[in-house]
This record gives sequence, structure tokens and C-alpha cells, in this order.
Amino acid sequence: MSSLDKFSRLSALKPARAVIPLAEPSNEPMQGDEVARLLGAVRQKTKFGQHLTIRNWYSTPEFSEPAPTALDLLARSKDQALSRRTRSALENPEKWLFLDTETTGLAGGTGTYAFLTGIAWWDAGGLQVEQFFLRDFADELSVLCELAERFTERPVLVTFNGKTFDWPLLESRFTMTRRIPVPKLAAHLDLLHPARALWKLRLGSVRLIELEREVLDTAHLGWNREDDVASALIPQFYFDYLRGGSAQPLAGVVRHNQLDLRGLAALFGKINAMLASDDSSDVDGRDLFGLSRFLHRKGNAPRAETACSQALAAGLSAEHRRQASRDLAFMAKRRGDFVQAVSLWETLLAENSQHAVEACEQLSIHFERREKDLDKALDYVRLALKKLHCGGIGLRDPYAEARIVRQEKSLLHRVARIEQRIVNGPSQARKSSKAAAGQLL
Repeated sequence: MSSLDKFSRLSALKPARAVIPLAEPSNEPMQGDEVARLLGAVRQKTKFGQHLTIRNWYSTPEFSEPAPTALDLLARSKDQALSRRTRSALENPEKWLFLDTETTGLAGGTGTYAFLTGIAWWDAGGLQVEQFFLRDFADELSVLCELAERFTERPVLVTFNGKTFDWPLLESRFTMTRRIPVPKLAAHLDLLHPARALWKLRLGSVRLIELEREVLDTAHLGWNREDDVASALIPQFYFDYLRGGSAQPLAGVVRHNQLDLRGLAALFGKINAMLASDDSSDVDGRDLFGLSRFLHRKGNAPRAETACSQALAAGLSAEHRRQASRDLAFMAKRRGDFVQAVSLWETLLAENSQHAVEACEQLSIHFERREKDLDKALDYVRLALKKLHCGGIGLRDPYAEARIVRQEKSLLHRVARIEQRIVNGPSQARKSSKAAAGQLL
């Protein structure tokens, strides 16, 4: 095909009529629009089209001043440069934007739309909520245009599982427009991860609705979810509406999204208070143990040890008590308090569990290296071998057999080495050390 023919085909794709620019952005009631009246929405015009906007202000949850201690912990990661940038961005809560989406499916991908996008921010001591609704898929470009402006004004995103779902979905929708660049975020704080660390031991499920029921005082905050829409039904309600069905269920979807945003803001307040306070009164032992592990991962060893001790004092189930004792023993060892470490390891010896095997091994190391008591060290490592093969260890662990084989090999090697040291005796050990020193010289 000649170049002339190519240009002729391209020219044929030009629009036959000039494109008429849209009106300037404005907010107007949607006269005669049943969906708008039902949702209490106004029409929002942008340079890319129109969409519906629902605005509400709530006095609860009230603004919660972020504590520096909590922000330090929430921003901390393995990447120190990223931690500093995130910490700096979180300094100003006026730049925060809470986000939650309702979508046409949970699988994600290019075929999934966010038909209702809710955002919220602190305003006048309460929470300003704004929601953007797609009357049909043609409204998406207009909504993304509006969202881009909001992200520019408030580039610090706060979500619940948003790093995995909400934000990647919106990123893909922005990219597919080819007309609106993906907004640049200064920071993204996903509250799912600290919430899971703090409350999973007690609740098991850390869905936002479970956290509202068990952790947040929603009665005091002024709402409940008695008539809430089930999340699994939300995509179907929207598809039914698009096919000409009733829009009535969408009012429940809008309320569901509002409650999610309010719950998200209230959850930050709860996490903020828990990370900033040392007061453990009326706190469940499992929550304190979760806090201890979170603090330890974030590098705050002193507070982690305090929280772990408080968890044991508050009372834990047998399994959690073993885990807490084990963690506390290792923290004492790193701190150099070997007396406390030995005491804690000895409390674990009475049980046939993986923690008991580990405690025996640690006691063997302690008596071999620090106490120089080889006989006692040998007794503990032999006890570890005995407990390793006792029934009940790792029955629900699919990798238990391979782990036991590796551990047995390590323990047998330790037995052989300690026995050899005992046979050689102190004099042989001194000769070996002198020979080694001579080689170094």
C-alpha cells in the first residue's frame, strides 16, 4: 500500500463535524431524574461530560489528631527513604483523603468499573463525604476528571485494603482513558495491615464491618448496619439498574459506601489511640499481644516487650501464651537479660510443642556458650530430640515432616559436637584454642 493511500484512510477517520465544547462545570439539581432524586444527588459537569455527585457532612467520627508516635510507626518500612517521605506526607491531615469504591466485580482487571467512588476528608471537626456515581459507563471519564482534581488537592490516600484493590483499580481506569494522567500520591496509608496485626488474634476476621462491631463504638458514633446491603449483592444491583431495573437498591449501596468511609475514619482514630497510648487497662490480652508483634516488626523493641508482658499478665489462651512467652524470651535475650530468658524458656518445657523444642535448643546454647556447663547443654539438646518426635507437633502444618527432618539433623549435629567437647575435656579445649591463636599470629 502506498503512503498516499495510508494518508487517505487516516483522513477518512476525521470527524465530519466540529466537536462542540461542553458547558463549564456546574452543579445543578437533576430535574426529572429519578436516580438523582433517590440518591439526593446533583449533576456535576466537567470538561469530559457529566456524572452524579452526592455530598454529606457528618459530625461523627470527630477529627482525631494524628499522634507523632503513631505516624512514626505507620510510616515505617524497610525502605528508609520511603519511610521518611511517607512520614513527611502524613504530617498534615488536611492533605488526607479517605477512599472507598463500589465496583462491578471483585476480580479487578480492565473489565471492572468503579461505579460509585466515595471520598472523605476532615472538615470543621467532622467528616465531609463526597460520592461520585456513574449513571452509565459513559460517565466514567467525568468522574475520573473530578477525582484527579481531588487527588491533587489531597494527595495522601487512606484506605482499607486499598493498596491491593481500590487504588490499582483506579490506576488502571485512569490509564485506559489515555486522557487523564494517573494522579501522583504523596503517600498511601492502608489501614488493613495495622488492623490485622492488632485485632486478628481476637477477631479472626478483620473485615471493616467486623471491626466496627467489635472494636469501634458505633452506637456512640451514631450509626449501625442493621439494614446494610451485603457486599456480594452490590454488583448485581448495579447491573439490574443498567438493564432498566429499579434504582431503589442503589440508595442502600450509597449508604453502605458512606458507612465504610465513616468506619475507615473512625478506625484510624482507634489505631492512632492504641499506638500512641501506653495505657493497657481494659485492653484484651490478645490485642496487646498483637500490638507487641506489630511494634516488634516496626523496630520498637522496648514498647514491644512491655506490651508482650502486659498481654501475659492480662491472660491469654494456651497457644497464645506459649507464643508470647517465646517472643518475650527472645526479646530478653537480645536485651542481655539471660536470667529472664532462661526462666521463660523453662516455662515452655512442660509441653510437647514446637515452642518447647525451640526452648530446649536455646537452653542448650545458653549452657554451652555462657554457663560452660556441657553436661546440662547435652541434657537439653537430648530433651529437644525427644520432644521433637512427640505426638501433636505440627499436625496441621503441611511442611511439618520436612521441618522435623531438618531440625533433627541440626540437633543431632549439636549432640555430636557437645559429646566430642566433653570427651576432649578442658585441657584439649585449651590446646585447641591456643593452636587457633597461633595460627592467627
